[in-house]
Amino acid sequence: MSGEIEFELLESKPVGSDTVVFRLEDGAIVKIRVDIDRAGVAVNYKNPDGSPHYNITVSNKIVIIPPTKRYRLPKEQIQPTQQAKDVKSEPYR
Repeated sequence: MSGEIEFELLESKPVGSDTVVFRLEDGAIVKIRVDIDRAGVAVNYKNPDGSPHYNITVSNKIVIIPPTKRYRLPKEQIQPTQQAKDVKSEPYR
């Protein structure tokens, strides 16, 4: 057997919500979202107890919403908004 372990890629999908929400004592909300970037099961290796060996890489995103629900940006970061233009649609022919 070579020194490498080969894995078969597995698809994943969340069962239930992929986000956990906490409320802090000061009223702030913390949202933590977890995602599986890659999941695989070894095809040429088993754990010592004979069970399948998995390789899982994950990422998470943390969002904190302050109690005031307000935030600030420097004016330089603000993009001017464009007004919607009236668009006349042509009938499909």
